[in-house]
Amino acid sequence: MPRENSAVMPREKSNFASKLNVRWLGKVPYREALAVQNAMFKHSTRQHLLMLEHPHVFTYGPNADLEKNLKCDPQQVGAELVKVNRGGDVTYHGPGQLVVYPILNLASKHGANGPADMQAYVFNVEQLVIDTLVRLGVQNVGRLNGYPGVWVDVQSDVPKKICAIGVRVSRGRTMHGFALNVSTDLSFMREHIVPCGISEHDVTSLHELGFDVTVQQVADLVSVLAAQRFAGGEIDRHDVAWSAESTKTATTSSSVQISARKPDWLRPHVNHGPEVLATKKTLRDLNLVTVCEEAGCPNLSECWADGTATMMVLGERCTRACGFCLIDTRKPLAPDANEPLRVAQAVAKMKLEHAVLTMVARDDLADGGMSHVAQCIREIRIASPSTRVETLISDAKGTDALETLFAERPDVLNHNIETVARLQREVRPSAGYARSLSVLSRANAAGLVTKSGFMLGLGETKEEVEATLIDLAAVGVQIVTIGQYLRPSAEHLPVARWADPQEFAYFAKFGEKLGIKHVEASPLTRSSYHAKQAAESTTAQASGEPVVVRLAQVANS
Repeated sequence: MPRENSAVMPREKSNFASKLNVRWLGKVPYREALAVQNAMFKHSTRQHLLMLEHPHVFTYGPNADLEKNLKCDPQQVGAELVKVNRGGDVTYHGPGQLVVYPILNLASKHGANGPADMQAYVFNVEQLVIDTLVRLGVQNVGRLNGYPGVWVDVQSDVPKKICAIGVRVSRGRTMHGFALNVSTDLSFMREHIVPCGISEHDVTSLHELGFDVTVQQVADLVSVLAAQRFAGGEIDRHDVAWSAESTKTATTSSSVQISARKPDWLRPHVNHGPEVLATKKTLRDLNLVTVCEEAGCPNLSECWADGTATMMVLGERCTRACGFCLIDTRKPLAPDANEPLRVAQAVAKMKLEHAVLTMVARDDLADGGMSHVAQCIREIRIASPSTRVETLISDAKGTDALETLFAERPDVLNHNIETVARLQREVRPSAGYARSLSVLSRANAAGLVTKSGFMLGLGETKEEVEATLIDLAAVGVQIVTIGQYLRPSAEHLPVARWADPQEFAYFAKFGEKLGIKHVEASPLTRSSYHAKQAAESTTAQASGEPVVVRLAQVANS
């Protein structure tokens, strides 16, 4: 049927741009997924398909009748209540339900400049779900005249809804999508709401219909059929690990031994000259901690000789135990209320043009330490108004505490994604790929310059690195750092391999091609390496000034 294929058309003609970028993101809170959707909707022109599960949440559109259709206090049943900009009444998302968000470019209904053919698009989404269910063996499935969504037993007197559909289309770009009940707890829809405002018909799930399939099996089928329908079969799929077992890198037996001699390009020249000693004295006099020392950064002498240092606030003990990090993980001490003032004094004394503040993760604090970092920014701007401030922060568990920091408007907001989607569970078990994308998305939506970084050498593939760069670009990240993972001790994750300098050069150019404004990529690059130059080049590009971007700065090569 020609109409089915006419609703989606890539804005760019190359295979690179027209592939359907499919991501399984795991279990993601609704607000975090919404932030990522909004960012991809705004910043990317590529085709994306996000697949995930949500924790218990009720969502509703602006025209929903909550008084009539919400029959519970969401908090009492362990669910969130979130208002969204889409059609439809109140609906439910939760574990066991495959939620799919296509973010696509639609063809216009009448000529190049006309509105998108939304009717054809909704038809396509419905047909994608119908085709999926038919492939699984579900019979008598289809549309129900006068009702949205996809239904089973449509020819009987008791049709049941198995999939809710709610989409938004603006400027030829789509958001939201569908929620297919696989093994969903249907009591949330039967007892706590009137799903989509439809009281006269029941809901069902694949499990209730007798189909013993997993969310993963359904997602696998949806991704293939969606690529055929929306991207001519061209697909680029990458998943967050479905289980702890599936994330194993299998690098233990073939990894680089910690005692093995590093390649020449990973052997920095250390020169503790007078500038380095002066920086160290200033930091010691003010009782400040630097991540340069705590994390064993290979660029310490280069940066300190330049009069710059990345100060680590909120102590030197972290509440997380990431598999790559050397930071102390004993129980942290209470925040030092005088630390922001001392940080500002150091910045002023060192006459820094660009100050970088990083932090340990402080999950023991209600706000994750965001108010403390915000106070550091305020003190720096009092002591040294012309200094640019960059903050490298944790995810604060995705809470609204991030807004406290955003309100201080750091000149650069850095949050590292650290590794590719598949390896997140093993590399940083207390964080997550989707959450990091949501932090960056929210910061970008607040109008901040956003930055992120990750490591090579943990077992990732070339295609996974490219996918990570695509995702960072899609949510509007402007600065990216890429460096070689160096194993800090035998207790940490092994190094899978030494990435060649030419790989860093390739990924830098790949990131630039995606529209990322500055990519700092080399074996010895770390999050704050050349941070001042990166911020300056990004600012210059935003203002239209000519700039030379440093791509793949290879140390000692």
